[in-house]
Amino acid sequence: MPTDRTPLTTVARAFEILSLLWELDGAGPSEVAARLDLPDSTVYDYLRSLNDTPYVSRDDGEYHLSSYFITIGGKMKYRNRLYQVAKPEMKRVVSETDELVGLTIESEGRALVYHQEEGRQALNLGTYSGATTPLHTVATGKAILAYLPDARIDEIIEQRGLEKRTDQTITDPEVLKAELEQIREDGYAIDWDEQVIGMGMAAVPIIIDEEILGSFGIVVPTGRIRDSTYQEEIVQKLQEMTNKVTINYQYGN
Repeated sequence: MPTDRTPLTTVARAFEILSLLWELDGAGPSEVAARLDLPDSTVYDYLRSLNDTPYVSRDDGEYHLSSYFITIGGKMKYRNRLYQVAKPEMKRVVSETDELVGLTIESEGRALVYHQEEGRQALNLGTYSGATTPLHTVATGKAILAYLPDARIDEIIEQRGLEKRTDQTITDPEVLKAELEQIREDGYAIDWDEQVIGMGMAAVPIIIDEEILGSFGIVVPTGRIRDSTYQEEIVQKLQEMTNKVTINYQYGN
């Protein structure tokens, strides 16, 4: 008789294989088996079973994640109330700035791009909905970190570390905490060259009923974000957008 842990181990292994198929952009049973140090026969059974679901497809002997994940992701986003009320306001700000406007949330200690709208002069960064990055490397992430409980901030730093993306990335916990305190005082975050050289960002937190739900950010070239006049302009637009979204989230239909 299987133990209580057997079904859980089986499910965990299936998700491990799904993650590997994503990482490899498709693979055959032998490659997956070698990466996971499992017998080919075991991996083949997993892949065959996964292929019987909508989540995995097989082509020329290789297994790939199917487009069904896009369907699920789209439905999840569509059902999210914050996304529903934020999208029209994000489009409006894009029409006024022509920049890249993003909605970011915290997911497992990382900054996750939940949705973004691109203007005609938006930086082409190759980002997409679902992309993640360390919270401490971008203004949107720091705008979220600043409003998390101190214990949660320490937990994220301990578990995730402070990865260095560029020479400008903050890697000292005390320096980061000092900046988070400043963000709380100012009500917004600014950064440039901390994740990608040449990229700057302004961000504001989305706080509803004293809970941090995420942040809005506008991504611009470093040269533009360092212009204090332009910086003030986009921060004001972000704050106006956040105010409208907060009201619509709480009181809209």
